Amino acid sequence: MSASYTAKDITVLEGLEPVRRRPSMYIGGVDSKGLHHLVWEIVDNAVDEYLNGYADSITVTLHKSGDAVTVTDNGRGIPVDLHPKFKRPALELILTTLHSGAKFGEGGNYIHSGGLHGVGSSVVNALSRKLVATVVRDGFEWMQTFRRGKKVTELEKVRPLRGHGTTIYFEPDPEIFKSTLFDADTIKAHLEDMSYIHSGLKIVFRDETRKEVHDLSHPGGIPEFLGALVKSAQKQPVTENFFHVKSDETKVEAALQWTESTEEVLRSFVNGIRTVSGGTHENGFKSAVAKAIRNYIETHDVKVKGLTITAEDIREGIVGILSVFTREPMFQGQTKERLNNPEMTATVDGVVRPALEAWLNANKQSADRIVGRIVLAARAREASRAAASEVKRKSAVNRRLNLPGKLADCTSTDPEETELFIVEGDSAGGSAIEGRNRRTQAVLPLRGKVLNSEGMPSVKVLANQELANLASAIGTGLGDKFNLANLRYGKIILLMDADYDGHHITTLLLTFFFRHMPELIRRGHVYLAQPPLYRIIVGKDTYWARDDVHKEEILRGLRANARYEITRFKGLGEMTPKVLGETTLDPKNRTLLQVQIDSDLEADQVFVTLMGKDPSQRYEFIMNSAALAEELDV
Repeated sequence: MSASYTAKDITVLEGLEPVRRRPSMYIGGVDSKGLHHLVWEIVDNAVDEYLNGYADSITVTLHKSGDAVTVTDNGRGIPVDLHPKFKRPALELILTTLHSGAKFGEGGNYIHSGGLHGVGSSVVNALSRKLVATVVRDGFEWMQTFRRGKKVTELEKVRPLRGHGTTIYFEPDPEIFKSTLFDADTIKAHLEDMSYIHSGLKIVFRDETRKEVHDLSHPGGIPEFLGALVKSAQKQPVTENFFHVKSDETKVEAALQWTESTEEVLRSFVNGIRTVSGGTHENGFKSAVAKAIRNYIETHDVKVKGLTITAEDIREGIVGILSVFTREPMFQGQTKERLNNPEMTATVDGVVRPALEAWLNANKQSADRIVGRIVLAARAREASRAAASEVKRKSAVNRRLNLPGKLADCTSTDPEETELFIVEGDSAGGSAIEGRNRRTQAVLPLRGKVLNSEGMPSVKVLANQELANLASAIGTGLGDKFNLANLRYGKIILLMDADYDGHHITTLLLTFFFRHMPELIRRGHVYLAQPPLYRIIVGKDTYWARDDVHKEEILRGLRANARYEITRFKGLGEMTPKVLGETTLDPKNRTLLQVQIDSDLEADQVFVTLMGKDPSQRYEFIMNSAALAEELDV
């Protein structure tokens, strides 16, 4: 154990109070994603002890109630001695004060760390109705209890005990989160990712809700991780062998395999933390892959005459994993979803590019198959672009033949700027038609709930008038006759009421697109509009809330004793065209959610369960999820 890691190493920057007032600033939101981020923060602290050579085991327990988690590590244990300046135990300072910890100073307590902001533990404490910290160090077991960020008990020396480590038990605060129930599968998947990245770390997940214990140790590391990703996604590899590089000097490791899929899958990590929004390290990886392939094509004089190969062609179908470690990571935001360190682009490129070039030259048979697959991707893209150009050259009159009568089309014929809003009912359709930009925005009203197309052949789907109108407006055709080159609108936006009926219709339409036009989703053409559910007027200011959680978040942000007026919209038809246009249609103000498929297999299972013909699967899902239903809109 390090004798230098004491209370004087703890640096305090500022107080704790803002967290409960603005939780989204610290955890990204108060939805399920934000809830689970609490677990990641505590686990990241435990992993930091492993990264710096002080721990080799972490146990995460989801308790039987489903709304409480315990994280235990065998690291050094949080210091419990009095801080020389603040005269309070270091443990209490860390858990009750923002920007406090041993990761700011120059004492070398943490060479690599995922949590450099000194925020995570105190944020979890602030957003928990109860948190109990237990520390074993200096020959004793110590304990202190907190409630909503404030101490309930003084630090207590419980008993003499050999060993060292930290245990954090916490219960998220129902005053903050809409639901405090954790999802065991989400926690397990996250921990499993970490066990691949940290191949020397033993991670145990105890799921008391299902009475299961999972040993998530993966000594095979990132190569084993790559194989698991390719297999679970059911992607056919182009070659059996794969590329792997690891630099102990720069702390960069990557693995890569090309598949026959049209998707690009890249999982990146910084100091063991998943960076779902990428960043400079991903940029370096992507650049390296493109350069290595181009150098191979040039060196071996591969015939690609008249064909322009883009970086997207090269990366189509890849499954890649990138892990980097850096002493001073610059994350974008507390949720650490993107890395901003400018030097990491060149660092990763400098490791991956020469190693990939050497691998391609040493595995020429595999390299030729990979390049052949890339050439086919480029030809398919150019053929599609040529077909799209041919469509653009057609007259506007030809493009509008056989279009549904209810479609209020736009005047532009360029798919790169046009949008189709699919709305629920004539009333909402009327408001949308009046509030839209007539040059680029088209509106198609639907009558009631559309047909559930799960498990239906395209012929039967087209027999339904509403879905036939929708297919006609989009222009691509269905199933085997689908042709993306005939797409009439670059964005297809589902605009439904912000209630349960609206969510149901959205689900029915997503089922239609996933089963009969999946390429529209894969190519990023399908979006969900986010119309406001509430209007909040405070004096001369107007705020728009998309749901109850957002409304409460806005209200908490108002000054004390502020007078306000709240209007709840029962449907889009209640909004004036001007309000709908400004809040939901205008690209300058609106919020759109792009529909993406992270896993074809998981998406398939969800649609089969929720929309399929077998009611027993739906019944099981409803019974297992009953505790999440806090209110019904009936």
